[in-house]
Amino acid sequence: MQSRIEPAENGVVVMETKMKCDAMETKLADMLFDSEGATAKVTTHVAECAPCAKELDELRSTMALLDTWEAPEPGPYFMTRLQARLDEERQAAPAGWPARWIARMRDRIAYGPQLHARPIAAMALTAVLLLGGGTYLGITNWDQTPAAPPQAAVVHDLQILDNNAQLLDQLESLSSTDNSNNAN
Repeated sequence: MQSRIEPAENGVVVMETKMKCDAMETKLADMLFDSEGATAKVTTHVAECAPCAKELDELRSTMALLDTWEAPEPGPYFMTRLQARLDEERQAAPAGWPARWIARMRDRIAYGPQLHARPIAAMALTAVLLLGGGTYLGITNWDQTPAAPPQAAVVHDLQILDNNAQLLDQLESLSSTDNSNNAN
């Protein structure tokens, strides 16, 4: 571990360690791309710390080397050889009829023309999901009648009284006997 001791103005000793240099690694990369945007603290640290200055110089030389590098051009028959190899892979027959069928379907989807089965498969999957979700939620059961809203107790009692004609007849006979007794 590298350490350096410097006296401060007020007599307190400040100890800088390698941990501070480790924290500067990301700031060195930022300084590499935007040296004017670097903070004064980073600039002074790089000026005072030899390992960080060396690291910055190595990063600059690496970037200069990468700037001079040119990507190689593909050979004139690259696309032809690639297409031939793809055709060979496509024609390699897997063993067994299920494997051949699955491979043929996979090849049609992966290597087919632009208007191939992907949109059809997406629509079929959407239809299956909608039908499955509709079945799950009970949307397909159209025969159910909606439940009647709950009624107040008074309305329910009046409906029961209205439907029970026998009870009403008995109440009328009681009231008529009471009226005849009161008249006498």
